[in-house]
Amino acid sequence: MDYNRIYDIPVDENFETYLLIKLAEKRQDRNGKMFIAFTFEDRSGSISGMYWGASEEDLETFQAGRVVHIAGRRELYNGKPQVRINALRLARDDEPNDPEMYIDQGPMSRQEMIDEINPYLDAITNEDYQQIVRHILNQASKDFFAYPAAKKNHHAFVGGLGFHTISMLRLAQSVAYQYPIIDKSLLYAGVLLHDIGKTIELSDPLTTEYTLAGNMLGHITIISEWINQAVLDLGLDNNAEEIILLKHMVLSHHGKREWGSPVEPHLLEAEVLHHIDNLDASIEMIKEALDHTDAGQYTERIFGMDNRNFYKFKESH
Repeated sequence: MDYNRIYDIPVDENFETYLLIKLAEKRQDRNGKMFIAFTFEDRSGSISGMYWGASEEDLETFQAGRVVHIAGRRELYNGKPQVRINALRLARDDEPNDPEMYIDQGPMSRQEMIDEINPYLDAITNEDYQQIVRHILNQASKDFFAYPAAKKNHHAFVGGLGFHTISMLRLAQSVAYQYPIIDKSLLYAGVLLHDIGKTIELSDPLTTEYTLAGNMLGHITIISEWINQAVLDLGLDNNAEEIILLKHMVLSHHGKREWGSPVEPHLLEAEVLHHIDNLDASIEMIKEALDHTDAGQYTERIFGMDNRNFYKFKESH
């Protein structure tokens, strides 16, 4: 049997292949019967599929992090890629059953990300910001360069958190060059710390569920508390203006209260941080959708982009 990546299989074609279960959510239909809402993954991307009439044994067997052999059909449902599951079983020992084979990898290695971040760290000339960022990065470095930036939506791949941060640092450097009024130390420190709480908010790079702290606190609260602790560890003053400004950067980076920030941006640098974060996330979401779209067609509707779809034009312009 030939092994195929899921997005190599044409729409409306039957297939048999192996996929990693990224998410397996137990749900109940309108008749009270159980089903599993799957997100499957291989290195071509993620795709959803529903397993109807799931038994208790199925619920125990088909869990996130396991590799399955699946027979089914690639389809589009309301414009979104999905698989119709005809048969499902766990991959056997003599089959490709290593989850690492199926995990979507980012475009940069751990060492490449470290090498690129170091010059930005050196460019933080404010000594207190420099100490705080290095202190927190040292504590989080094992996970920071391995975790995704989100459970779904954008940069939801191994190394996505580090790559998203690097993309934002590149944007921050360009914006700061264009507008010299911007405090680069504050902006770079804000970029480096803004999402690092996701190493506690999310469980791991493989199954990527929200932890108890993630659900109850969220990454914005987590990093704010982390900064507080770093200030204490380093013998700095939590009431100093520059420390308050750094906390404001991370607390306001979602831009609006209804988007999860307890306070809206009241610094130029905080406003820039919010916009480059949103820009990089938006471009990545659109790029991932375009990667799975034929020229001359529209992408699926993207939840994180107000359910809009985007056209993939036929030729270079």
